[in-house]
Amino acid sequence: MSAPSVMRHFLAAALIAIPSAAGAGPLDDQVRAAYLAWDAAFNKGDAEAVAAFYTGDASFLPATHDIVQGPSGVEKFYSGLFAGGITDHALDLIRTAGDDKIVIAAAKWSATGKDAAGKPTRFSGIATHVFERQPDGSLKLKLHTFN
Repeated sequence: MSAPSVMRHFLAAALIAIPSAAGAGPLDDQVRAAYLAWDAAFNKGDAEAVAAFYTGDASFLPATHDIVQGPSGVEKFYSGLFAGGITDHALDLIRTAGDDKIVIAAAKWSATGKDAAGKPTRFSGIATHVFERQPDGSLKLKLHTFN
């Protein structure tokens, strides 16, 4: 089993093992705030601003099965999405777990793109996020994967 696959299984098990706290508590509020800021950068089509939400050693594992490393790789990936007309992104928190250093979150995501005929269509899936708390208290993505 590959390292990214092992990490996904580990994260899924960690989230399952922790009782749901949906809608309850400051950790959920902090993640929701991070999601709102991330969505705002995405919805402006600003790949550089999206990349700023990732740690310097971040791993991003998109549904394309690419392994994207660091903010520069993230910026390049999202630049391509924006050039392809992907807009109107939204993250909806499912659950969180964590402590004062690492926060794990699962979310539903959706975005608008174009189908094979060029018509606007809504896409959606599930995402896993591992945030690392920064010295200023903010959250940055250390690991992000979605399908």
